[in-house]
Amino acid sequence: MDAIRNIVILTGAGISAESGLRTFRADDGLWEDHRVEDVATPQGFRRDPDLVQRFYDERRTNILAAEPNAAHEALARLDREFGGELLIVTQNIDDLHERAGAGRVLHMHGEGLSAWCLACDARHRWTGTLLDEPPCPSCGEVALRPDIVWFGEMPYRMDQIFAALARADMFVSIGTSGAVYPAAGFVQEAKSHGARALELNLERSQGSQWFDETRLGPASELVPAWVDEVLSA
Repeated sequence: MDAIRNIVILTGAGISAESGLRTFRADDGLWEDHRVEDVATPQGFRRDPDLVQRFYDERRTNILAAEPNAAHEALARLDREFGGELLIVTQNIDDLHERAGAGRVLHMHGEGLSAWCLACDARHRWTGTLLDEPPCPSCGEVALRPDIVWFGEMPYRMDQIFAALARADMFVSIGTSGAVYPAAGFVQEAKSHGARALELNLERSQGSQWFDETRLGPASELVPAWVDEVLSA
């Protein structure tokens, strides 16, 4: 580990599942018992905005009720104590990394506790409902939507992510299925620049063959053990 000075970590739904947040996409393809097309696309929002706002109001309530687990806390410790470069790229819309104390976090799929104004492009922390069509605090227009990257939309800050992957000595994937692009391709991108790749997951992901090492088990056990290794090297 003494050669590792630049780490990029990708976290997915598996790291928050132990905090009681359901993984978004179930085996039957539904997102929290709804069709993806109905609640996670711009077209679904235009067709039935009330359904989409209710859906994300519920997600917001669930996020606020959840607490960080040992995996989130271990990554926050790594953020505090690791002397090299670190970027935690999360596919999750919860704020559990931040509440555990991590600062170097990038939400590529948006944030559940954020509202985005389509009129003025402002973003605001939001913990209440959007169903009653509140005005934007910045411009006063009634044009707020969940600040979530839906299918068909570009994930946030991809230039920053790919720049970090190009510099990484180590890429670590935690609790991800390896099924959703572009995140599923990060391991290949990092390895093309010479990074070592480690997968920490309950089961092998669809991209397991790209990793140098896979460790299977709960994130709350695997992540603290790995962080101990990094910080003791």
